[in-house]
Amino acid sequence: MSARQRILALSVISVLSMGGAVFADEGMWVFDNLPLKALKQRYNFEPTPGWVERLRSSAVRFNSGGSGSFVSADGLVMTNHHVGADMLQKISTAGKNYHKEGFLAKTRADEIKAPDLELNVLVDIQDVTDRVLAAVKPGMGDSEAGTAKRKAMATIEKESLDKSGLRSDVVTLYQGGKYALYTYKKYTDVRLVFAPEFDIAFFGGDPDNFEFPRYDLDVCFFRAYENDKPAQPKHYLNWSAAGSKDGDLIFVAGHPGKTSRLNTVAHLEYLRDVSFPFSLEILHDREAFLQEYGKKGPEQARQAMDELFGYQNSRKARAGGLKGLKDEALMARKREAENALRERIKADHAAQVAYGSAWDKIATAHQVSTKIAKRYNFLERGFAFDSSLFHIARTLVRLAQEQEKPNADRLREFRESAIESLQLALFSDAPIYPEFEEAKLAHSLAFWKKWMGDIDPLVARVLHGRTPEEVAKDFVQGTKLTDVSVRRDLAKGGLKALLEVDDPMIKLALAVDADARTLRTQYEDEVEAVLSAQYAGIAKATFEAQGDSVYPDATFTLRLAFGTVKGYEAGGKVIPPYTTIGGAFQHADAHGNTPPYVLPLSWHQAKKEGRLNLETAMNFVSTADIIGGNSGSPVVNRDNEVVGLIFDGNVDSLVLDFAFDDRSARAISVDSRAIYEALKSVYHADDLAKELMDKP
Repeated sequence: MSARQRILALSVISVLSMGGAVFADEGMWVFDNLPLKALKQRYNFEPTPGWVERLRSSAVRFNSGGSGSFVSADGLVMTNHHVGADMLQKISTAGKNYHKEGFLAKTRADEIKAPDLELNVLVDIQDVTDRVLAAVKPGMGDSEAGTAKRKAMATIEKESLDKSGLRSDVVTLYQGGKYALYTYKKYTDVRLVFAPEFDIAFFGGDPDNFEFPRYDLDVCFFRAYENDKPAQPKHYLNWSAAGSKDGDLIFVAGHPGKTSRLNTVAHLEYLRDVSFPFSLEILHDREAFLQEYGKKGPEQARQAMDELFGYQNSRKARAGGLKGLKDEALMARKREAENALRERIKADHAAQVAYGSAWDKIATAHQVSTKIAKRYNFLERGFAFDSSLFHIARTLVRLAQEQEKPNADRLREFRESAIESLQLALFSDAPIYPEFEEAKLAHSLAFWKKWMGDIDPLVARVLHGRTPEEVAKDFVQGTKLTDVSVRRDLAKGGLKALLEVDDPMIKLALAVDADARTLRTQYEDEVEAVLSAQYAGIAKATFEAQGDSVYPDATFTLRLAFGTVKGYEAGGKVIPPYTTIGGAFQHADAHGNTPPYVLPLSWHQAKKEGRLNLETAMNFVSTADIIGGNSGSPVVNRDNEVVGLIFDGNVDSLVLDFAFDDRSARAISVDSRAIYEALKSVYHADDLAKELMDKP
């Protein structure tokens, strides 16, 4: 290693480790670069290629956001109740609320088809960095380079799709330092098998969310089908009847959504000062609106239930993340480490030429982002138009426009390799509730108007002298997009059909699309492309110093985390790692058995009849490195057996977006023993329990 490399190695290590403190179980590791040496050194454990293959092939990604795993030879998939909640909501009706009341298929014929649900199983990973970066020619600016890389990625994906027939995504790692082609087997016939009642799946509700001790049965089972028969996955995970114990080494295979640990200080300051505060404004606003809408009646409350949970969960997570970003000690450590790296690079002329300007350019990009953030969020991200009908209309408009272009020139979500998944959602027969859509759209239009003002040209054009309520009523009651056959006809007719149709929602999408596209282009050229190019330079310094022994930030792709079952201290108290089923009843009693601390009648009946083992472990905590998107991830032991199911983190874990620290941050899991005990003793789901225990 050269002197320059040694300097960079020391600097990079300090930048990537929260100001110098290296924590033993840190890392969301890609499956083609696992920390095998560290596992051997720390835990005397050497996973074999077969062990890794089984876990990788058993892991499942939900397109609705979240993780899962195959847990039987007949395509049984385990995830969280809150990951499956979107589907539970879609198959529910005014007369049957599966989200709240739960569901058990007595036979496979009773399993309910979930609309527009796609499961992805990772098949292969190929490094395509050289090919993507080869598209960037000497003399290209960041914007031109960004366009060239996007075209190269689309071409690689299309070639892979044509060759393999598999879903093909080029994934950006290390914020542009590396690119990998991920290919997935897709399952689109997915059926609900079991879900408990909402009151036990989310026992403790919003007050207990991101807290511990917890007592939740946050589990849901689906079954994947192929050719109308249960899928026969190549691998699945065996169930552990014994569960885990304090101090055990455990592993988590899941799809963490997004972390920002490699971000520069300027980037973190942008999140702290601009992005997170604005997000919280919207989250608080939508949460309050949904709570008021739910007060109109039981059916309105049912319609709003899943979205309300989502906003509450996001609001609490964002607030915790913002608290971390406002922690002066954390930011000081980040700033100190970054300054040290920059000073050391300045001492090396070649390094300074190659990487020295990266931080300043990233800071400039975020100045641009700050200027356009509100309009970008309202228009391109659609926050001004909170209606599934609007987003259907926009998708139809853009699909027609993008399909007229060569594949490499399209927006990323409309590339050939993504069209099939896009159409699954576009032509979904999931129910749409006009009253709810009208109320949401009116509220979001009013929020947009409040933030941008009456004099904003686009606000004035859309409202045209009317109130948000009047506009929403006209758009929702006048559209025919609730009819799937109408959507299919419009998609088939292309842009000509869309320009001719007399549909107010289509007209709205057309009216705002040019402005939204302009903002998107500006963001891609002046922010995204700059970040990609400059972070790639910082990543290159990392690779020169120590190869890719540093894990990349999360990207909703499959990762392996590991840790130990371990309690922690909070407020001067020792928090044990496990809770019990009996503790759930005590927790309910301590809160007067009032919502959200009400256990379902099925649990009280099982206890009364002596069927329920109250000593059974219910939830447990571990030091595994997880974040949002890991929900539904299996927790396995050294033998690759399921010992738990990730469903949350404690409040101290909310800072893990930006820096890992396992002193008190913990991942929270449902214990495998609680799941099995509930199936047998509460729900009489003997066949399902037996299926979990069947060995290959």
